Amino acid sequence: MKMKKTLVVLLSVLVLTMGYFKGFCADEEAKQTPLKKAWELGTRFSTHPELYQKWYNDLEKRVKEKKDRGTAWDPVIIEFNNLINSDPIIRMYITKMIEQSHCVDSERKPHLKNIDDMLEKIDAVLTTAPKYEDSGLVGFPINAILIDTMATPAGYAAFRNEKINSMFKKIIDRWATYLRSPESREVIKTSWNCPEAKEKLKMEQYKKYNPKDLYWGYDSWNDFFIRELKDGQRPIAEPGNNKVIVSACDSQIFQIYNNVKNSDRFWIKSQPYSLDDMFGNEGKFYVDQFKGGDVYQAFLCAFDYHRWHSPVSGTIKAAYLIPGTYYSQAEAVGVDPSGPDLSQGYIAQTAARAMILIQADDPAIGLMAVMPVGMGEVSSCVFNENTKPGKWVKKGNELGYFQYGGSTHCLIFRPGVIKEFTLQKDAKVKMGRQIAVAN
Repeated sequence: MKMKKTLVVLLSVLVLTMGYFKGFCADEEAKQTPLKKAWELGTRFSTHPELYQKWYNDLEKRVKEKKDRGTAWDPVIIEFNNLINSDPIIRMYITKMIEQSHCVDSERKPHLKNIDDMLEKIDAVLTTAPKYEDSGLVGFPINAILIDTMATPAGYAAFRNEKINSMFKKIIDRWATYLRSPESREVIKTSWNCPEAKEKLKMEQYKKYNPKDLYWGYDSWNDFFIRELKDGQRPIAEPGNNKVIVSACDSQIFQIYNNVKNSDRFWIKSQPYSLDDMFGNEGKFYVDQFKGGDVYQAFLCAFDYHRWHSPVSGTIKAAYLIPGTYYSQAEAVGVDPSGPDLSQGYIAQTAARAMILIQADDPAIGLMAVMPVGMGEVSSCVFNENTKPGKWVKKGNELGYFQYGGSTHCLIFRPGVIKEFTLQKDAKVKMGRQIAVAN
């Protein structure tokens, strides 16, 4: 009898598991609970579902217009389609993630119908720049198309696949080419040039801004997005005190983690940091110095100033890029309508990112690291021309910038360096404000 009961339990678990992996929800409560939590915690899509739906309807209209005109797919989309059709594993992943996505979100109707539907929607994005919306949708159109697929069993596998990530890099680079073109700035005139956007962005703080010009004085969408601040708009806390460490970006604190390990299980729910994986192959020489140290991570939304600055004065020892994923997120966080917002600790090890190591002038700080991390479309980390080994930087000097959306970043310190972090999780902080004091 006991063996029979055990068998029944095992078969029940198997049926529930198979139900999930087949793309339907075996239990309504199991479907709703993590979703509700994600809607409460998310920031990009969850706080404005009605705007998301409006944006999606507009996208479908653009797809139909392209079809009616008989416009061919962009060459990079044709290449992606050829990859899918020639690689059975990739075709399986993408087919299944679309099927499984119909089970993920009870708040929205299923959006992607099949592979062609996904490719048509991404294709429609490649010649459009983000319009102004009073939500975090700005700058993440491809992420918004894929959002329901990202938290599926097949999606977890697909977005970690090297060939798929290489293809998304090409797609994002193609979109970036348009966003650097003069044509892309039309959206500034037709959408962004309004009192609401001007106030939200505090445009009077920025160089080149000309309120009398229909394009605000910018040459392209990207020129507008990576706009530089006027002098004095971000005062640097105690510039002559090397013990005071300042924020590298305008951002919101995601978490502060102590006693980090060289190698850890970064994919679990608590998302601990794993230094070997964060630093990549090029940085393995430096990892041991940071064992037992601290990681400060903070998130930039699409409306934030998107340049990064040095949190300390010192000499740059290394600056390099690390390839990685674009739309991967951690299974442990469950459904995240703002994905990968809730996976920021996880993507610090996996996403495309940059690494800058600075030998601080204060010997108590010593070597520290600034690690900008791409999120979705915002995978392009661009170094300032002076961000190279041997160059001295003053606290507050620019190091580089993100392109095309929101993003995250980490500051990494050796053990015993930080006397006190002076801000807490979820605090919003401007670049140049004090975040910590060194011993």
